[in-house]
Amino acid sequence: MTTGRAPTGSGPWPYAVWALTRLWLLACVFKVVTVPGPDVTVDVSVIYRGWYEVLLTGTYPLEDVTWQYPPGAALAVLSPALLPFWEYATAFFVLVLVCDALVLGLLLYAGRRPGTRAAGAWVWVAGVPLLGPTVYARYDLMVTAVAVAALLAGVRRPRALGALAAFGALLKVWPVLLLVGVRKGRPTRAAWTSAALSTAGLAAAFALWMPGAFAFLAFQRDRGTEIESLGALVFHLARQFGWEGRVELRYGSMEFVGPQVELVSTLALGLAVLALGWLLLWRLRARLFAVRTPAEAAFTAVLLFTVTSRVISPQYVVWLVGLAAVCLVFRGTAMTLPAVLVLVAAGVTLLEFPVGFGHVVASDAWGVTLLVVRNGLLVAASLIAARRLWRSTVPGRPGAEAAPSVVGGQPSRVAR
Repeated sequence: MTTGRAPTGSGPWPYAVWALTRLWLLACVFKVVTVPGPDVTVDVSVIYRGWYEVLLTGTYPLEDVTWQYPPGAALAVLSPALLPFWEYATAFFVLVLVCDALVLGLLLYAGRRPGTRAAGAWVWVAGVPLLGPTVYARYDLMVTAVAVAALLAGVRRPRALGALAAFGALLKVWPVLLLVGVRKGRPTRAAWTSAALSTAGLAAAFALWMPGAFAFLAFQRDRGTEIESLGALVFHLARQFGWEGRVELRYGSMEFVGPQVELVSTLALGLAVLALGWLLLWRLRARLFAVRTPAEAAFTAVLLFTVTSRVISPQYVVWLVGLAAVCLVFRGTAMTLPAVLVLVAAGVTLLEFPVGFGHVVASDAWGVTLLVVRNGLLVAASLIAARRLWRSTVPGRPGAEAAPSVVGGQPSRVAR
């Protein structure tokens, strides 16, 4: 029997809190409010704007090694042209705000279905401002919006999930991981075929559109160990004991240069290979797929590849906030604790960058502490998420019982 009441957490409060927190973010990027540390808007006003000018000439920025992105990133960089009556940076910030609002709307809409809730929307409302103004001064929130739309659409339309995941991957690669948790059988065939066809078509279109569409692959290959990554903690600590390396601006980020850096970078790649191997093993062993499993698997996969990456830029955490929000849309999700850890990590990330970035560069006690806490939270979230995903989907393990899930208002047992 329906009571006519709105679901818990609905009403004006999510919109009101979202509006207040986003007003603060806009005040930061428009420099009405000053946040300590380096100016995070330079990436938009200088770097993105420079790429914009090059892209308008009909080529990718082939001479700029800081262009580290797949060809679809050109769409994000060129997007301010949609608002020609505003200066470039202003138009970019407004478009990010629109994408932010779109994610909130999608999460609230999804949270009104039977078997879902508004908790996911609250994760998004709280998580984005915890990252501070950096989240509005990069295009990662735009990519996250595509990923959230893909996972929510995939509940009923695997082909839509595949197409949107392919589009997202051509914006910033990581959304390809959205496909890892699609239910086996017909949904997997539909989603993966759609993704393959979309990728082929879009990649060909970008290659024909402008020269240099895939030059970013060489630039990514040559990257080292960025000072905020998990592997960088080795050198932050080694500096306390006379390590002879240094910090340099390379490939658009601050990296360590010196003895054993190449070794640590190689080990990070090895850890990423191990993470991929674990995901493949999970995929082979998993038998119990609930409606929430694609979101939980995507969240776990992106966590694993984030913590094993040679680079953990602050804006990467918004990917995790978005995926955590989708997980918490579903009642009974196993990802509540990892989602909470990600939210705490988001707050620590603001303290690390931009507020305490000078301390991080200097490898002093405060900077190293912030990195240990932030990266430790992400590692803990990764391990807990992986364990819970395995236990809830692989038969023969405690917690892997079949439980009813809801799709489109109708109860549906998990698929074996």
